[in-house]
Amino acid sequence: MTEPVPRPLVAVLDGSTPPGVLTWPADRPVADALAAARDAGWTGAVLELADVTDKAAFMERCAGALRLPEWFGRNWDALADCLTDLSWCPAGRGRLLVVTGWQGYAAAAPDDWSVVESILADAVGHWRDTDTGLAVIMARGRPRKGEQRPDQGRCPAT
Repeated sequence: MTEPVPRPLVAVLDGSTPPGVLTWPADRPVADALAAARDAGWTGAVLELADVTDKAAFMERCAGALRLPEWFGRNWDALADCLTDLSWCPAGRGRLLVVTGWQGYAAAAPDDWSVVESILADAVGHWRDTDTGLAVIMARGRPRKGEQRPDQGRCPAT
């Protein structure tokens, strides 16, 4: 990383601020956030939503990108359950979920996007006072062409 990681993420990773839903600069590779998380003992995953325009595609993207368990029912309640019961997903010091390319889905299905935001905020709140918090980064802009992302394993906790 050539530039320092933005202070809000540093504060979450070092434990001086409780985890939350954070933004990430459009001009900054999300790989920097994942590397900072890894360096701090956190685990991370990327949920890329480019070209997702409906709930079915969103659920499929979640299932694949996060490698959700077989019992994931591809509905809002099941997604909330997966993110608040991460027993299927071992944890490090904390979990970082980076959501990219979300703006198109938010514009195409604003009511569904409102539900997604609520589920993510509730999941962050659920894990906030634990030893393995969950932080979510909502990356602005689209990933840079050719941007490499480290392999993040099974889920937001690996």
